[in-house]
Amino acid sequence: MLPPAAAAIAPESILLRELLAVSLTGIILYTPLYDPAGSGDIVDFTFEYLNPAAQRMMAMPVVPTLTHMGQWPHSKEHGTFQFHVDAFVSGEPREYNVNYQADGYDNYYRLAARRAGSGLLVSFTDTADQPRTPVEVALREAQAAEKAARDDAETQRQRLYQVLMNLPAQVATYHGPDHVYTLVNQRYRDYFPTHTLFGRSVREAVPEAAQQGFFERLDQVYATGEPAYGQELPVHLDFAGAGRPPELIYINAFYLPLRDAAGHVDGVLDFSYNVTEQVLARQQVQQLNLELEARVHQRTLEADDARAVAVEQRNRLLRLFSQAPAEINLFQGPGHVWTLVHPRTQELLHNRPLRGLPRRQALPELPEEAHEPFDRVFRTGQPVHALETTQRLDRFHTGELHDQYYDLTLQPKFDAAGHIEGVMSFAVNVTERVRARQQAEALQADLLAVAQRQALEREAFHNVFEQTPALIALLRAPQHRFEYVNPAYQQLFPNRQLVGLDLAVAVPETREQGFVALLDGVYQTGETFFGAEVPFAPVPADGQPPRTQYFNFTYQAYREAGQIAGVTIFAFDVTEQVLARQQREAERQQLHHLFMEAPAPIVILDGPEFIFQLVNPAYQRVFPGRALLGKPVLEAMPEVAGTPIYHSLQRVYATGETFVDQELPLQLTRHDGGPLEELYFTFTYQVRRTTRGAIDGVLVFAHEVTDQVQARRVVEEGGAQARALAEQLHATNEQLTRTNIDLDNFIYTASHDLKVPIANIEGLLLALRHELPPAGRVGDVPEMLQLMQQATERFRRTIEQLTEVSKLQHAHDQPVTLVPLAAVVQEVQLDLQPLVQQTRASLTVDVPADVRLPFSEKNLRSVVYNLLSNALKYHHPDRAPDVDLTYYRHDDYHVLRVQDNGLGFDVALAAGKLFGMFQRLHAHVEGSGIGLYMVKKMVENSGGRIEVASQPGQGTTFTVFFPVHPAS
Repeated sequence: MLPPAAAAIAPESILLRELLAVSLTGIILYTPLYDPAGSGDIVDFTFEYLNPAAQRMMAMPVVPTLTHMGQWPHSKEHGTFQFHVDAFVSGEPREYNVNYQADGYDNYYRLAARRAGSGLLVSFTDTADQPRTPVEVALREAQAAEKAARDDAETQRQRLYQVLMNLPAQVATYHGPDHVYTLVNQRYRDYFPTHTLFGRSVREAVPEAAQQGFFERLDQVYATGEPAYGQELPVHLDFAGAGRPPELIYINAFYLPLRDAAGHVDGVLDFSYNVTEQVLARQQVQQLNLELEARVHQRTLEADDARAVAVEQRNRLLRLFSQAPAEINLFQGPGHVWTLVHPRTQELLHNRPLRGLPRRQALPELPEEAHEPFDRVFRTGQPVHALETTQRLDRFHTGELHDQYYDLTLQPKFDAAGHIEGVMSFAVNVTERVRARQQAEALQADLLAVAQRQALEREAFHNVFEQTPALIALLRAPQHRFEYVNPAYQQLFPNRQLVGLDLAVAVPETREQGFVALLDGVYQTGETFFGAEVPFAPVPADGQPPRTQYFNFTYQAYREAGQIAGVTIFAFDVTEQVLARQQREAERQQLHHLFMEAPAPIVILDGPEFIFQLVNPAYQRVFPGRALLGKPVLEAMPEVAGTPIYHSLQRVYATGETFVDQELPLQLTRHDGGPLEELYFTFTYQVRRTTRGAIDGVLVFAHEVTDQVQARRVVEEGGAQARALAEQLHATNEQLTRTNIDLDNFIYTASHDLKVPIANIEGLLLALRHELPPAGRVGDVPEMLQLMQQATERFRRTIEQLTEVSKLQHAHDQPVTLVPLAAVVQEVQLDLQPLVQQTRASLTVDVPADVRLPFSEKNLRSVVYNLLSNALKYHHPDRAPDVDLTYYRHDDYHVLRVQDNGLGFDVALAAGKLFGMFQRLHAHVEGSGIGLYMVKKMVENSGGRIEVASQPGQGTTFTVFFPVHPAS
């Protein structure tokens, strides 16, 4: 797990933790330290976290107590400190390669850094921390070549000894079960300058190695005959006797069994090379080569005295050469003729003929530049060192080239006179190491991309949480401590401290209202809790009245390391929706009550099947015992099939024209299963339309006139009976009058009392659409809101149409006065100002100020308003409206003319519909279709007339003639 400080900078995630744990590169997380003097400059960095690879390579804990400058005091001289500062300040990714030779380090490093929030992420690789290829298989297979090399061993003994003593690695051989030193090269001795090694057992010569596991490895190899090897083994070197400080190095070591002629294990080969100080090792090889060359020359002069020992040494050296993990090859002369071929080289090239051939002839697939280093060493006598050189070899002699990578050292080989006679090649195959590093670099790039993507995702999630209108909080531990609240949640509890406090302490009313118990259940069981329209009453601020709010919310447990760590809260306020629904339900009940109390029979038929959507009691009383509501007309009243009443319903639904059936005789039953009776009704059928003008139902107003018809028939049968029935008819007419008055009162009451509830419902629906967050607009919610809006609009139009019908009945009863025309026009202009601005219309008025018309003021205003609003609404889509209103006197009439440049129409085709009730020529503009009908009726009732002239696409002119002396 990340430490708390690191977690605060970059929150934990399982994926990030696992990737950091398996990363082969070191990862460091820093936070900057600024100048205490207040300059704002970064003066140091604090360690916040090291991943396992960084801990291993730096030998430091997960959170070091030192600062960056404390660990690397010379960081500024090497440029690494400024590299860290630039990466943090710029916020851009940076890379840096450095050979750091200070503060106890002497390695090549590759650094990559990038700012992460308030911290700095640094990824690094150490060339001394690369894996080496195991050689156990090569050593075993090398033994098979021992017999073939035995014949040439005598002539090669001195050369092999020279090779082993000049290897850029540590080589020692041990004999017997006590591991007595029998051969130690100079590199090995350099690690133990004060120790006597040759001829002594390793336990006696190097006792300090007992705590480092070397003795156990030697015992195991000697006992089992199986090789052992270790990569990056730490070795503590004690140079106290030599006056040098202790040193920690890392080596790759190979422990191989040595066998006698009979094949029995009689010793161990210790072959290792230092991967901590590779550069120094290469520099020392040149000096050691000269020293060893002179020492070998001197010992050659003394070889006669040790001839017997030399035979045994020759055999041992031959075995060492065959078992060496590095490929050692010797080339003679300027043509680089192969004189010594390492078994591993021979095996790599699948036994291709090499020995005795010039290198160019033996390896023709190599380009010329691959031979040039050999020519240079032979020509100049200067060694060549190359890391990870690429050799493209035809390994299987098929023409297909395979890439091999080598750490290569080329040394000149001198004869007894000191002249260059050939080149020695020392090569370590690092193909697997290079490919592993390439894979690690690719993995590192993927890791960096993932980390960057996660950082962006975290930032995006935080912005969403901060800006969402939903209430979000994060609670931790069983006490439900607030870890995070977004602004919407904080607004629910203004001026209260939440973060860092337990829920019951910060918001004590939650315990009283049962919310803490719900959270306890989620934390204990891990089961998510959903709450719908749950009431909550927060403690009000000082001076504020208490208020209950309603919420839809979710309590969901979240886990860390597989254990429940806390609970998340996601809620949104639905108070307005709940209150709106409650109010809407109350108003619906009120509206339903008004319809049910109406004295006139009323039904609403829905859809083309004419399903009874509303049946008031007055209508139900006409058919007592009949089930009507929710049934189609033909199912509830099968006897009307084929009758004029059903044909009238179909015609009205198809044409949209209002229709009145006077004294329609019908054969109906008043009860289910009852006898048919001849009943007479006067029906008014009026269509109901959707917001887009489509017909979706029929309103039916019915008056049973059976008694009147029967009474009239009686009157027609004889005068005597007519006189007798006159009084009854008069009473019936009075009843009908009262019924009509009741119907008018009902229509007025419905139109007046229901407009406000309908307007409130529309306002609440609009507010609900505006306030409902996107998260709440899922499932059936959008469709339900749309259906509610459509139903409300249909109901409003029904009320408006009822109102207009009532107005038509009373239009001729308005009092006639001398009305100032100019003042009426000015008032209408003010009312139409929003429409004028919306359409960018030009409205020209030419009315003298002293003109007074003998007309009802209310009706005159309606005439002017309808003519001007129609001229604006039905404007041409390709031009702005240009409307002229002009007054003039003609004979015995006051003339008012309204001319526009709108859509126009064909007067001949529109003659039957222009002034008809509920008739409209253009359906794309909202309207009831009774405006011009009302204008025509009001003008004609006063003795005037209205004329129209129009051309399609050009415009229309309405001319209204008001009599100077209107009819009484």
